[in-house]
Amino acid sequence: MRAAALALTLACAATPAAAQDQCRLALQLGLDVSASVDAEEYRRQLDGLASALIAPEIITAFLEGPGPVALSIFEWSGRFQQDVIVDWTLVTSEETLTTIAERVARQVRSHEDFPTALGYALGFAADRFASAPPCLFQTLDISGDGQNNDGFPPIAAYEHFPFDGVTVNGLAIGGASRGIEEYYLEEIIRGPGAFVEFAASHEDFAETMRRKLERELRVMILGGLALPTGQLPQ
Repeated sequence: MRAAALALTLACAATPAAAQDQCRLALQLGLDVSASVDAEEYRRQLDGLASALIAPEIITAFLEGPGPVALSIFEWSGRFQQDVIVDWTLVTSEETLTTIAERVARQVRSHEDFPTALGYALGFAADRFASAPPCLFQTLDISGDGQNNDGFPPIAAYEHFPFDGVTVNGLAIGGASRGIEEYYLEEIIRGPGAFVEFAASHEDFAETMRRKLERELRVMILGGLALPTGQLPQ
């Protein structure tokens, strides 16, 4: 891993223009629309994400550092109920983020009466990374208020879908399921530096999403190489 980091550092130093063009992170956000999420809670999620995307500190986190971030957003619930809200988009300006936030705010709920198939949501997201722009890192950011209760469990998704090199972070929402934060810590997150942010209820979703995005997008410069927080060369 040290050798790979050094090679990337030298490449960035040798070709600064190319380094600026290289996508640094493919970030995929998954929103829970299962039956445990009522209409008001669903709207809090959409409005919370939309407001987080255009918060000044999040705009700065997206746009600072070498290379853009590729962003995609989808809804998930039952085994086959996953719907893309925003397909892979390179975030190169504040206007791009505003357009994405407006798209999120206009979203009409795709499903509302299906169970919580977290394993299927993880598998869906893993397959979608194949269509992402080539980026230095890949992160899945999955949020939800319930434990898996339909289809194969998260551990099976990690065994059978292409998660090599993918970091999975979680936003656990309290209120619908006891021990949801512990469940996400034990069953959902994956990869170096992976973490869970906890919202006590959907009322706290906006602030928690903003905090989590800032944490995921924050970069450190190490010898000319930009690395997401938690992704240190070994």
